[in-house]
Amino acid sequence: MTAATPLFGGMFLGGFECSSHRRRDLRRLDLLASTRHDRLAAADYAALRRNGIATVRDGLRWHRIETAPGHYDWSSALPMLHAARDTGMGVIWDLCHYGWPDDLDVWSPAFVDRFARFSAAAARLIADETQGAAAFCPINEISFMAWAGGEVGYMNPGTKRRGGALKQQLVRAAIAAIEAIRAVQPAARFLTAEPLIHVESRGRQRRSAEAYRLSQFEATDMLGGWQVPELGGHPGLVDIVGVNFYPRNQWFHKGTSIPLGDHAFRPLSEMLAEVHQRYNRPLMLAETGSEGSARAAWLHYVCDEVRIAQRAGVPVGGICLYPVVDYPGWDNNRPCQVGLLSQPAADGTRQPYQPLALELRRQQTLFGEAQHAPALREDTLS
Repeated sequence: MTAATPLFGGMFLGGFECSSHRRRDLRRLDLLASTRHDRLAAADYAALRRNGIATVRDGLRWHRIETAPGHYDWSSALPMLHAARDTGMGVIWDLCHYGWPDDLDVWSPAFVDRFARFSAAAARLIADETQGAAAFCPINEISFMAWAGGEVGYMNPGTKRRGGALKQQLVRAAIAAIEAIRAVQPAARFLTAEPLIHVESRGRQRRSAEAYRLSQFEATDMLGGWQVPELGGHPGLVDIVGVNFYPRNQWFHKGTSIPLGDHAFRPLSEMLAEVHQRYNRPLMLAETGSEGSARAAWLHYVCDEVRIAQRAGVPVGGICLYPVVDYPGWDNNRPCQVGLLSQPAADGTRQPYQPLALELRRQQTLFGEAQHAPALREDTLS
């Protein structure tokens, strides 16, 4: 079978780090502000279009928009919406990227209700201010947030040993958000973005390692109603299955990570085939990337594996470079050199990381794409 048709006008997307959670020490992060993307969106979108990228993942910051229950201040969102419209950039909007308003208790029914109302309001605004098809990732990485915030207390809500309960609550909110958005924009598309992992067993740990590995599917299974159906999930809620894959997404159970090239490193193409067999939905890499000098080599590996999967009939319809700009680290503000584009200079300009830019251009050619891909269109989402 030949390569899958791109879901969003071109195989390559760019993703802007839009985390907005509170850390363990209660400090609020706002990566759109700290990378200055919220103020440089038009220039950033134009730079990506020059590199053949015409669709991005970006974020609307719930904690900055819902300043009081039911009151929405869109001043932080409108410049980004207008930048997307004016540059012809298609956007998949994240509505909850780890953070929420401070007055909300994530464990309460109000969390679900208010997120649904916020999502509907955002969908109305996007319809009014932009053109073309709307696409959303309601809650980013439910699995990771459940572990980080509910199991080990690394981020909000800062609890431990409640990861399963938090996962179910976040699924409830995602279900409510999708249904609320569809009431406003029936043709909207929805992306899940869940970590794609492999856990290798050692000796007697085989059963527990496999249980850990299979847990990666729980959030999407709940959304589709295949697990815990009382949450309200059903198959129609699972649209585009997005998986996030990084160099450290494979590890030995209760041990170290498995490096690329190790005999135990499972080929990405096999992992993508398993996801497709499980869900039989359009599939994309919603996040992938590496750091420093490994960036170009990692993209080379990922693209080779995607083509192997496509030739085997797996409909992988997108690869999102994430994060597409360098950013300050969550824990210590260290410069994380992960992007196609650098952190901005004083005048707001960003420099491309040339090895990655050249590899991207090479891969665009191999996927049969023109250097300047078309913008997001209704017909690419049908």
